[in-house]
Amino acid sequence: MTQPRTHIFRLLKWGRILARHGALRGIERDHNTPPQVKRLCRIARFGTFQPKEPDYAGAFRAIGPAAIKLGQTLATRPDIVGEEAARNLLYLQDDLPPVAFAEIERELERGLNKPVSELFQSVDPEPVGSASIAQVHRAVTTEGRDVAVKVLRPGIREKFAQDIETYEWAAAHLEDMGGEAARLRPRLVVANFKRWTLRELDLRREAASASELREAMEVEEGYEIPAIDWDRTSGRVMTLEWVDGIKISKLGALKDAGHDLNGLAERLVLNFLKQAISAGYFHADMHQGNLFVKEDGTIAAIDFGIMGRINRQARFWLAEILYGLTTGNYKRVAEIHFEAQYVPSYHNVDEFATALRAVGEPTRGKPVSELSVGQMLDSLFAITRDFDMQTQPHLLLLQKTMVMVEGIATSLNPSINMWDVAAPYVRNWIRGELGPEAAVADRIHNDIDTLMKLPDMIRRLDEQIPKKGGAPDAPPLPEVELIWDKKQSQSRSFWRYAFTAALFGAAGAGAMWMWG
Repeated sequence: MTQPRTHIFRLLKWGRILARHGALRGIERDHNTPPQVKRLCRIARFGTFQPKEPDYAGAFRAIGPAAIKLGQTLATRPDIVGEEAARNLLYLQDDLPPVAFAEIERELERGLNKPVSELFQSVDPEPVGSASIAQVHRAVTTEGRDVAVKVLRPGIREKFAQDIETYEWAAAHLEDMGGEAARLRPRLVVANFKRWTLRELDLRREAASASELREAMEVEEGYEIPAIDWDRTSGRVMTLEWVDGIKISKLGALKDAGHDLNGLAERLVLNFLKQAISAGYFHADMHQGNLFVKEDGTIAAIDFGIMGRINRQARFWLAEILYGLTTGNYKRVAEIHFEAQYVPSYHNVDEFATALRAVGEPTRGKPVSELSVGQMLDSLFAITRDFDMQTQPHLLLLQKTMVMVEGIATSLNPSINMWDVAAPYVRNWIRGELGPEAAVADRIHNDIDTLMKLPDMIRRLDEQIPKKGGAPDAPPLPEVELIWDKKQSQSRSFWRYAFTAALFGAAGAGAMWMWG
């Protein structure tokens, strides 16, 4: 078991790096930050040379691979890190210096239990991508097929396990302080981060995710998922068909190739909605580096380490919320929040509807280019605080991906209106799923299914009763022994203060000499 002093040492080191990149200034400026925390931030950055603009992404890259993934997770939580930092972290690209090909070749043979020559005619030693968890090489199989081979970095699983343990330790102490920290549920944030990361560290899971999404989107024209080569895939290695195309971020190349940028933007938005609302299963890492446009205009997606799921009831609520916001039906949007138990029942639904109107009305009917995303997010997070809404972890990935998709769509067509594109699809989906014909068909299907299961239902009645609320149960959280619980009760406040100092990098002179 890792000792508290080891966790504190790591936190001090990371805090000092954040300070050098100017990444603590946002905490100081935030009016919700307690005065003592602001003072600690000033101490942490004492003597450092900082950039004019905070470099949040640079700070997380400097800390290491696990921090890069944590930064991508925090991009979904502007209520924790602030809107400016979240927007910067959202496009955190985990490009890292590549591992020597000799090491990658050893990992490749170790992962597939065969010499490389028995599986591939050739493997390009220069990687086409080098990220925090794995790097990708182009190769040709012994059958002559062009493929991409993704290989885990040596020792990456052990490194992630070490850092995540410190994240869990820090989150438990922060949440125990109560107040806003408890409402934001940092332990749950880390628990979800850990679960997502463990999936990414098993490339068989990523391959299965790609295969499942490929099946779900197979009938959709203009959107493609590459096929998996299961004979050359394991927990440490994933092989999939090669994608030839132009990165969706290269607007000049797309124009030169004759692609319709507005059509690409609308198709990207609609395909995301089809994944999230129709299938309840979506690609949750849709940044610009993971999307290509093929010669025929097809959008091809890669990198399926992070996927999102939404259960059927939550998808109904999501569709109604989106449609309610597009049509200005704030009362129905508010009612859904209460039905889903996102807002505690002791609040007033009409008051919540009015608060939503204050945010929604200034944005309806305007193109994205005319909206202040920062002001809108500030207003939304003020509402969540005012109405005691806790974090809904099952929607974090959805929120992150929606912002990513909006960013890419806006780069392709600055005048696009996301609501106008989404509204017809959402309306038709609601009509198809909740209309009279669908209701009758669903009832017949459910009644037949119920009769067939009646004997088992009698034995397991409790499992057949639907649960209230739209959020799934929270994952189990690790037991963490708090450092102040070891001390006498009268020194509890001292240890809380000491921990906060460590958390925000308030190292002493020795630490400044060590990392400055």
